[in-house]
Amino acid sequence: QLQLVESGGGLVQPGGSLRLSCAAPAFTLGLYAIAWFRQAPGKEREGVSCINNNGRSTDYLGSVKGRFSISRDNANGTVYLQMNNLKPEDTAIYYCAARTSYFCGSTSSLDRFDYWGQGTQVNVSS
Repeated sequence: QLQLVESGGGLVQPGGSLRLSCAAPAFTLGLYAIAWFRQAPGKEREGVSCINNNGRSTDYLGSVKGRFSISRDNANGTVYLQMNNLKPEDTAIYYCAARTSYFCGSTSSLDRFDYWGQGTQVNVSS
């Protein structure tokens, strides 16, 4: 059972930045593709970004391209989501999830991801 722990959420003004972290055991993280999802009130959970096991391939939701950046440090057991130029519509609970594969595949299918964290709240408001 892979445990994932998110951190870094909070309240930020529009145009601001946050960096989310997803922590996992360092000796196993390199076996998994990792994705960030988000769920806003009354909406379905959606994939925001994904990174393959070695960090060489990434993918982004269209509405966050150019603003968000995903990266990973397998040696330290952490995956990051740098979020810049945040907008009110980015307000959501953000979850990291691990897929038992080196590759992301499609983030449209949540059931492809085997392990989930508890989430961290991001609020973008003036």
